[in-house]
Amino acid sequence: MEHRSIVAAVARRPRAPFTIEDLTLSGPAPNEVLVRIAGVGICHTDLVVRDSNFPPALPAVLGHEGSGIVEETGTAVRGLKRGDRVILSYGYCGACRHCSHKHPGYCDEAGALNYSGQRESGPSALHDQSGPIAGHFFGQSSFASHVVTQPRNVTLATGSAPIAMLGPFGCSLQTGAGTVFNALDPTPGSAMLLAGAGAVGLAAVMAAAAKNCDPIIVSDPLPERRAIATELGATHTLDPIDGPLLQQVRDVSPHGVEQAVDTTGLSSVMRGALGALSKRGTLAAVGIAPGSDPSLEVSINHMMTSGHRIIGVVEGDGVPQEFIPRLLELHDAGRFPFEKLMTPYPFERINEAISEQAAGLCVKPVLVFNDVTF
Repeated sequence: MEHRSIVAAVARRPRAPFTIEDLTLSGPAPNEVLVRIAGVGICHTDLVVRDSNFPPALPAVLGHEGSGIVEETGTAVRGLKRGDRVILSYGYCGACRHCSHKHPGYCDEAGALNYSGQRESGPSALHDQSGPIAGHFFGQSSFASHVVTQPRNVTLATGSAPIAMLGPFGCSLQTGAGTVFNALDPTPGSAMLLAGAGAVGLAAVMAAAAKNCDPIIVSDPLPERRAIATELGATHTLDPIDGPLLQQVRDVSPHGVEQAVDTTGLSSVMRGALGALSKRGTLAAVGIAPGSDPSLEVSINHMMTSGHRIIGVVEGDGVPQEFIPRLLELHDAGRFPFEKLMTPYPFERINEAISEQAAGLCVKPVLVFNDVTF
């Protein structure tokens, strides 16, 4: 296989800055696609993996919200060609019981395909001067100028938006919007609560507005994000400092909300969201719980008598190749203005982008390569 020099942001130690390095990338293999990355979103999951004991082992190239241009396809690849604009998403086998029923986010092979640090056909395609570097994170490792990936990770980018903006559709945008469209599927006029107004929560706000939910209630401690939520369709916004979530929601919707989406992973917030549900309401959990707060205690009797449901949702519970084009169509119709969440940064300023996101100065930083127009 051909070997080429690439530039990548490497995670070498937990809680340490990424380092911009020259690496070697091999491939593509017959069943792989080589993509030149135009832009890549920074997702909370990238930082959780860098800073914890989750696989893959460091050093590693992370990044899983990449978009770009196909440069080369392997001899066994069909349906993709050089020059295609593409969005990269997570890996799935396509054959297990969950994939067969169009729930690839729960693929039986998800661990091996997304977190092993190796390509599907063998060792990692990434190397530094000392040897292999863990890669293929979510099947892509798109904190890099180029990636090799599987065709199942690839969605053709339709619509008019610049390709460098589209990477977050591969994870955060499809997660938030898919939780509403696919997992909850509210009827018009349903009351909905969104806890947390990061990229996932704000994607859920846009989806709730597209589904004509009313009211759409958003809780977030940052006034800037509450303002964006209102711009995107929220009818009411709440500041957690103003009182218990349950009471604030009931002040807006006395009978509670039919659906709630938690993007925080915090058990205290989830307990408030559960209390804010109406009878037979559903709470969708999509946030990663911090290591110090991994569990949620609920009353079994209350769950039984209220008819409440708690569901977990992975990657929006949709097929990326089918669902992402739906969102792009909504965008072109003016009903999913995702660009309002994006802030571009040159790729080499990855650590600055992470710091500014943590400080609440931006919602979704997107790293853009120098030769790409955002």
